[in-house]
Amino acid sequence: MLKTLQDGSLWMVTQIDHSAIAGFLAAHWGNAEFARPGYFGTAKDPERLRDETVFAIAQHDNGWWEWEAEPELSDDDGFPFGLGEALKNPHAGFERWRRGLKRFPQRPMVNVLISSHCNLFYASRTLEHPDPAFTHPLSWKRAPEQLPVGSIEAPRAFMHEVEAMQKQWTTQLQADSTTASWLERDNLAPLQRLIQLCDGLSLALCSALVPAKTETTRGLGEDAFELHNVPRTSWSDRVTITATPQGNRCIELDPYPFDIDPLPVVMPVRIVALPCEKPVPFHSWWHAHEREFVSFQFVKRK
Repeated sequence: MLKTLQDGSLWMVTQIDHSAIAGFLAAHWGNAEFARPGYFGTAKDPERLRDETVFAIAQHDNGWWEWEAEPELSDDDGFPFGLGEALKNPHAGFERWRRGLKRFPQRPMVNVLISSHCNLFYASRTLEHPDPAFTHPLSWKRAPEQLPVGSIEAPRAFMHEVEAMQKQWTTQLQADSTTASWLERDNLAPLQRLIQLCDGLSLALCSALVPAKTETTRGLGEDAFELHNVPRTSWSDRVTITATPQGNRCIELDPYPFDIDPLPVVMPVRIVALPCEKPVPFHSWWHAHEREFVSFQFVKRK
């Protein structure tokens, strides 16, 4: 659950809805300046690879489904744990990834991409020198969450477990000349990066990580932020995109990677005015509390 305080209210967006927004962004990625997913290299059947990529990005957090259906609740306010609270239990996090990576056994490429996103998440926290090309967009100005003291071996062991699963999926893909081409670095690396980019843009909206400067901007203030190592036409052709909130939930991107301008984004969110009583019993309250749909848009610099 992505929980944010905005204008004296608590905003709550599920990981599943956040993931779907990331998939929406991926489905609209590409224009005359930016290659579409699947077209960064010389992959065979690029449209099929694009479809697999969009599906993977839309489902990259599908392991949270069970948790979101029956979330852990905070003793303080009775609402679901926020993302930071939930991540304090790393072993529960491993189980969420395991569930997500078993969800689509007939989609090996989808699993390769989601598992790559998983391992890059832990690499930034456990490796001494993680690949800077895959630094998550939200980690450029601040380090990733620190792991508890003495806990580094568990995520490293889990990464090895994921790598063993990846070998099974890559073996399936290599058995066919079309899908084998998808694993070539010029085809695979841009897609691994694209998951991080769409994830970062979606998180910036859904958890309002761009700080608000006024009470009317709903978490999108005037501070620009950057997306680094964005593949444009190929993995060797990477650029930096500057994202500048313009007010009224409008974010300007320069250069602009999407196929329509403006690109409207609708975020499903439950908004609760504070202070309020604990939602007890929780499920009766949660499913009776109507979601609101908050509109944002990405626009090209004029």
